[in-house]
Amino acid sequence: MTKHLCLTVSIVLVVLGAGCNPKPQKPGASVAAAVSNTTVPAANAPVMQFAQMTHDFGSIQEGAVVTHTFSFTNTGKTPLVIENAVASCGCTVPDWPRRPLAPYEKGEIKVEFNSRGKAGPQQKTITIYANTQPRQTVLVMSGIVNAVAQ
Repeated sequence: MTKHLCLTVSIVLVVLGAGCNPKPQKPGASVAAAVSNTTVPAANAPVMQFAQMTHDFGSIQEGAVVTHTFSFTNTGKTPLVIENAVASCGCTVPDWPRRPLAPYEKGEIKVEFNSRGKAGPQQKTITIYANTQPRQTVLVMSGIVNAVAQ
């Protein structure tokens, strides 16, 4: 029921917003999409400056869930829009800011790795797609997963 209510409210907002908007937009267009589709000269492009781009979670038991937060700052001259974050494996799930980040605003990308069924050395990459130059930034989580004795 909650999903239906959210969907209904979203549709009503889109319809009401379309009636007040003098320029036609694609359904679902957002500020983030508008900012990310804008061509920005490389000198003015947003920059994701990370405190660290790798994290070694050490040695853990198989089945443990490890989380890590990668902190960054937009050190560029224009708003930063993260369009997507994709992990190299379904066992790794990134969560990122869904709104534009102003110049010098800080943000976080939280990553969760579930080691269930993943015994041995592990290296998981998280590829961030944003309106930066270059468009992709890669973060890495690694460590050793010790098999559970049977």
